Amino acid sequence: MLKIGVIGTGHLGNIHIKLLKEIAEWEVVGIYDTDWEKSQSIANKFSVKAYEDVNQLLMDVDAIDIVTPTPFHFEYAMQAIEMGKHFFVEKPITQSVEQGRQVLAAATEHKIIGQVGHVERFNPAFLAVQDKIAQPLFIETHRLAQFNPRGTDVSVVLDLMIHDLDILLKMVQSEVVDIQASGVALLSKEADIVNARIRFANACVANVTASRLSTKNMRKMRLFQASEYISIDFLQKKSEIVRLSDEVTSAINAFPMELADGAIKYLTFEVPESPDVNAIKMELSCFADSIANQTPVRVSLGEAVAALDLAYQINEIVEQTIEAQKLVS
Repeated sequence: MLKIGVIGTGHLGNIHIKLLKEIAEWEVVGIYDTDWEKSQSIANKFSVKAYEDVNQLLMDVDAIDIVTPTPFHFEYAMQAIEMGKHFFVEKPITQSVEQGRQVLAAATEHKIIGQVGHVERFNPAFLAVQDKIAQPLFIETHRLAQFNPRGTDVSVVLDLMIHDLDILLKMVQSEVVDIQASGVALLSKEADIVNARIRFANACVANVTASRLSTKNMRKMRLFQASEYISIDFLQKKSEIVRLSDEVTSAINAFPMELADGAIKYLTFEVPESPDVNAIKMELSCFADSIANQTPVRVSLGEAVAALDLAYQINEIVEQTIEAQKLVS
């Protein structure tokens, strides 16, 4: 059994502590929070030890789970690396791309295993179709949320869109060659609504939209590849595959279509079964497995840095459009 500690006892930190205690591979040694009274209260709630000194917690564990606000990710990740401890850190990996690169370089040098909490990789809807995604030609995503003052200190790109950017880079596996983006800041100083059009070297194009001013929540992705359409609903945890085929092996959910040249094709509908998993619990279990078996993590530090880099490129373009809007008005 691996020993782990948790740094950060906010809403997400509580969820992590609860789930870690349910995973057989982990022994939760203790927790740390800069708010000592809060730390003691959470420790009593989960029957774990509260540490006043984060260094002592790090000395007593094999790995650390960093669930703090983003500005503290770099500090604790580097501290873990310096003490030879593996670490899981919530997304985004760090506050800046340069910090992320430093963490990646240090972890690589010291042979430390680090995994980043891009939890949508473990969403049941995505798991159900990920092996069927080959070479997407066009991808469209909508990640819409109702307004919540929490998180408005950063752009909606870093708050919400980064989830989809990580998935995009994982699926497309090609260099980004062009980015067009625009956004609007309505209720906060940073952009609240952003749309980006991303073109990849392999000719795939992604149209990505994120908003935190919606009247309803939505987390959907649609992919188009040769003779196939895949829909992923991250919120409802459901997916669908629509194919155009020359023939079908079953008449179930298959509809014949006569094309303009008279040829007959068949439109088939498939609803893959989504695995019954808790995404956060699964990512923490996979982290333990990577340490125990010295296997690659499911979301690497390098992938997390790439997603953060793309997010900042989009954000920079959006900031320029917002400044231009101010000049016009």
